[in-house]
Amino acid sequence: MRLIVTAITLCFLVPLASQAQETRTYRWVDDEGIVHYGDSIPPEFAEKPKQVLNEHGVTIQHLAGRKTEEQIEDERAAKEMEVQLGLQLRADQALLATYINVEEITMHRDRRIELFQAQARVTELYLRNLRRRLESLQLDARRFKPYSSDPNAPTVDPTLVEEIKHTKEAIKRHEINLRKYRDDERQIIERFDGDIARFKAIKGLG
Repeated sequence: MRLIVTAITLCFLVPLASQAQETRTYRWVDDEGIVHYGDSIPPEFAEKPKQVLNEHGVTIQHLAGRKTEEQIEDERAAKEMEVQLGLQLRADQALLATYINVEEITMHRDRRIELFQAQARVTELYLRNLRRRLESLQLDARRFKPYSSDPNAPTVDPTLVEEIKHTKEAIKRHEINLRKYRDDERQIIERFDGDIARFKAIKGLG
């Protein structure tokens, strides 16, 4: 049994040994178009594309050379284009899965717009009330120092000053919110208009 195991082991080792001793030949082309062969690559050609040949002269491997900046940029642009096409494909699939016709997209758009317009109307109403409140507070403050020109006027109550401050801050917050609602409404319109145009393009609608 021990002799059989040894024989089997030798059967595996012989091909491995022959592969380890196999000579690799390289093929490359210089800048003048001359083809070269050798068992090693000279340093000046290390960055050139090359092929590895077996003992029968058959190419068994391709080794890429150093890429130029133009090649690197082309590959980057190609990958970016591939990513964009993939994203567009998924977006198109989602669009077609969500809507049956343009009317559905328009209806959905109008519902979203109505929501932002309602928020804007409420905010505008609240702003009008706040501005009237501020105007009343400031009018009241004019009777006191330092807002009054009367040297005998009493000093303004700190509570009134604080209320004016808080009212101004509330007005500023709601003005920001109002601009946001209007920006959101504009973006929704632009997005849905884009969806409608894309849907028509995919469906071949005029």
